[in-house]
Amino acid sequence: MPAPAFEEPPLDCPRCPRLVDFRHDLQGRFPDWKNAPVRSFGKLDAQLLIVGLAPGMKGANRTGRPFTGDYAGDLLYSTLLKFGFAQGTYRADPNDGLQLVDCRIANAVRCLPPENKPLPIEFTACRPFLQSELAAMPKLRILVALGKGAHDQILRALAVRPAGAYPFIHNRLHKLPTGLMLADSYHCSRYNTNTGRLTTEMFHQVFDGVRRALDA
Repeated sequence: MPAPAFEEPPLDCPRCPRLVDFRHDLQGRFPDWKNAPVRSFGKLDAQLLIVGLAPGMKGANRTGRPFTGDYAGDLLYSTLLKFGFAQGTYRADPNDGLQLVDCRIANAVRCLPPENKPLPIEFTACRPFLQSELAAMPKLRILVALGKGAHDQILRALAVRPAGAYPFIHNRLHKLPTGLMLADSYHCSRYNTNTGRLTTEMFHQVFDGVRRALDA
């Protein structure tokens, strides 16, 4: 049976009034930015799906491609290139020609939230997009959660119970009852790397484990 079709949220998605108001404000202040729900990057037949929390203001919200244009993207895409999940050259520009290899990147919340903090009602409103995306990925084997927020939303999207049986632990690879695997990583934000919570080596360890699991 073919995988069900997946439709991204419309560019004028009305589901979350607070996020709509914030989007309209930014459209007036920064008319050359994308300022719209950020579409996922990569093909639906990928075996790996990386899930972040939400777009960054000067990153994906500005450029329109996940993790593109801010520090988090510098670390993420250099890591994907190192472990064979991307090819080309990352230049923090959606037109840089970079391609993902057997990998896709999405966010739990597709629109930019104020202060990078989605509300519970906004997670709930946006969750159907993640659920339908998961259903449309027939070869999916591993998900990488970038941060505890993404971890929690993945478990909710997959209806994994009890969620407490799968705690967020950096570099932990969970085997979920759905048959998928979930790899946890601290978010690759500048804050986490500046404070030493996440080092480049720690981040590489996560993707080294993912690469080994997929190649096994």
